[in-house]
Amino acid sequence: MGITLNSPSMAMKILAKFAFLTLALLAAADAFATPPAASPARQDEAVMRKAMHQFLMDQSKGLPGEVDVSLGPIDPRLFLAPCPSFEVFLPGGNKAWGKTTVGVRCAEPTHWTIYVAAQVRVTGDYIAAVAPLMQGQQLTDRDIAVVHGDLTSLPAGIVTDKSQAIGFTVAHSVPVGMPLRQDALRSQQAVASGQVVRLVSGGEGFKVSAEGRALTNASDGQLVQARTAGGQIVSGIAKIGGTIEVAY
Repeated sequence: MGITLNSPSMAMKILAKFAFLTLALLAAADAFATPPAASPARQDEAVMRKAMHQFLMDQSKGLPGEVDVSLGPIDPRLFLAPCPSFEVFLPGGNKAWGKTTVGVRCAEPTHWTIYVAAQVRVTGDYIAAVAPLMQGQQLTDRDIAVVHGDLTSLPAGIVTDKSQAIGFTVAHSVPVGMPLRQDALRSQQAVASGQVVRLVSGGEGFKVSAEGRALTNASDGQLVQARTAGGQIVSGIAKIGGTIEVAY
């Protein structure tokens, strides 16, 4: 049995009913649809970065200068499950100095470990030559100057105070402007092997001295042995001027 539409108005009414039914069915389908799954929880990166920064600052305490720590990015492709008690550490061989690597690991409730590039800059004073220094030269205040810069960019063993250099002898030549290294200096020789020296000893209320002969070369402040006039071997601290302080 067919349906005859006698007028355009009737056709519009039927189309309107079909449209209403379609919308109602779509609304019902949405009501019963399964909600989208929530994204899995991830470890808070900001919390980790703050912990790594504080860890490197703590490791840098006592360094001779102003410390600045910068951290590289954490790989965004890594998925790290939340860890309430992660541990920050320095991988074997790494130090909180210059370009380094810092690690973060979690043991519970999940196990993961990551490594992040870092840089620890230490800005402080060091000693540099203001004129070419020749081997055997004894340093004075006019030969050196205090320079302020990044200590982590310099070789190890840099002299950081003038008192560590003035009065010392240059072990090998140092160009102008170069920082002084401790291994480039040696203490001034106080006594020489075979030299007649003054052996000095004392205690509360008394002081005695006698002549002896040094058995080896020694710089100021070094331990040296000497033979007394009576043939006894004694040990003491060499002092500038051919003196050995002996503790009896």
